[in-house]
Amino acid sequence: MSTVLAQQLPVTMKAVGVKAPGGADQLELIELPVPLPKPGEVLVQVRAAGVNRPDVLQRLGLYPPPPDANPNLGLEVSGVVVAVGQGVSESMLGTPVMALCNGGG
Repeated sequence: MSTVLAQQLPVTMKAVGVKAPGGADQLELIELPVPLPKPGEVLVQVRAAGVNRPDVLQRLGLYPPPPDANPNLGLEVSGVVVAVGQGVSESMLGTPVMALCNGGG
């Protein structure tokens, strides 16, 4: 069970997807369900995301994400913790953070 900040989480979020390997024209803004954090995880309301070299290589089809990684772009994020998974202190709620993630940032 996840603990959520006082405000209700939205049902969906926006993400950058890749239609097919290629240039920047293959990027698309997609809508996905907002995930709930698993045990030991936090959910970050992203305020800024970065695109780095592996993201570009992934878009070109030259760097497949690991099997357990999120297939959407975004390895660098910053924002605020809005939900915590089991085993994470509720004191994290509302904390500004920055992180490297395994995709989908």
